[in-house]
Amino acid sequence: MKRDAGYNTKQKEKLLSYLIKNKDKHTNVQEISAFLSSEGTPVGVATIYRQLDRLVEQGLVRKYAFDGKTCACYQYIENEEQCRSHFHLKCLSCGRLIHLDCGHLAELTRHIEDEHGFSIDYAQTVFYGLCSDCRGGED
Repeated sequence: MKRDAGYNTKQKEKLLSYLIKNKDKHTNVQEISAFLSSEGTPVGVATIYRQLDRLVEQGLVRKYAFDGKTCACYQYIENEEQCRSHFHLKCLSCGRLIHLDCGHLAELTRHIEDEHGFSIDYAQTVFYGLCSDCRGGED
């Protein structure tokens, strides 16, 4: 993974700190902007996108862009291999994004690769539906 040869700014350090502290969830530019403002370090949305793009290029952050209608989500993943190789579930009601580590889907992935010569891009692989909270516990 590449490291940024550029300089560190207070805003960049706070952005990275926020992503690291929230590495177990996906966040968007609006949430990052609100956090930075609350910390007394307001940063323009364009600057946040630029910094996030650099972090994505460096392999420190993963960008999730799903349906072209909702804004992208970001997650800090520097050394988290598990965040590089799993599917996602997206709730159509509340928008929640869930990591899906499932042995059955790992088998499916191997089958698709071995039998069909196709490699799956996990950042683009999302199953849409309703989470258990939005379904109201229905089975």
